[in-house]
Amino acid sequence: MQTQTTSNKELVIKVRNLDNAFNGFYVHQGLDLDVYKGDILGVVGGSGTGKSVLLRTIVGLRKPTAGNIEVLGKSMLDLSGEERQALGRQLGVLFQGGALYSSLTVVENIAFPLIEQLKLPRKDAEHIAMLKILLVGLPANAADKYPSELSGGMVKRASLARALALDPAILFLDEPTAGLDPIGAAAFDQLMLTLRDALGLTMFLVTHDLDTLYTACNRVAVLSQKKVLVNDTIDQVEKVDNEWIQEYFNGPRGRAAYDAHQALGEK
Repeated sequence: MQTQTTSNKELVIKVRNLDNAFNGFYVHQGLDLDVYKGDILGVVGGSGTGKSVLLRTIVGLRKPTAGNIEVLGKSMLDLSGEERQALGRQLGVLFQGGALYSSLTVVENIAFPLIEQLKLPRKDAEHIAMLKILLVGLPANAADKYPSELSGGMVKRASLARALALDPAILFLDEPTAGLDPIGAAAFDQLMLTLRDALGLTMFLVTHDLDTLYTACNRVAVLSQKKVLVNDTIDQVEKVDNEWIQEYFNGPRGRAAYDAHQALGEK
């Protein structure tokens, strides 16, 4: 179920008839999804609906069982290895656990893709890495720290800086606020909005965080019954006559997140 209000926006992700199966068990079957330029799309669904599987499939980390995926106008399944690598540089990924190299400092982690993929000299790569560190709101002295020396919030920001290292057009984030305290999560939500507006990013965001949905996401896609049940603004998604959606958005936690968002909007 796609809305009709996005026809004037550029389509940057187009998923059609997607199947993902594990040992004959289908997580997705006939799934369609559109993501438009400048969106912060929040992807939600119950346990086992394959939210992270969908993210990994779109970015090319998993080959689908069937279907087609177009990213930035190119079919992911038809690309040569070199073409896929070039497209991959336009996709930044923030994995749930951060996935930083424990043996490298923060600045080395961020410089790594610049050195490996763009073949930049280390000095130039680390200069750009420092700019990314500051861009995501980390203090300059975080650059020489190892991941084990960082707080959970700092790990998220360092991982985000690495995801931004190659100046991607689309940013994929898997549970970016998981494990953060409410203050840290709220700050990360605002950072996503700032980066979207400043850099013109499109974001594909897997989350369970209702506050993130209300604060940062202009669209929400709900995975259910192996498909995208609805992909719309949060106001419209809330109205869908579906038991899981009503429980999720209109239960006590959903109402609290909605009320908090409304209160902020009135200030």
